[in-house]
Amino acid sequence: MLRWALIFLVLALVAGALGAGGVAGLSMNIAYVLFVVFLILLVVSFVIGGLRRGPRV
Repeated sequence: MLRWALIFLVLALVAGALGAGGVAGLSMNIAYVLFVVFLILLVVSFVIGGLRRGPRV
């Protein structure tokens, strides 16, 4: 998931440098959405992993 976000970010930067504003904006939006989804899944994974182990004594 993070790999796709980085790919779309690079695509947006290249498209922006070449003057393709529409493609750059769309790619930035996709990269942002994928990055937010990645962060949410990361937090959920940490919480579930912590609950499975139980409290440390």
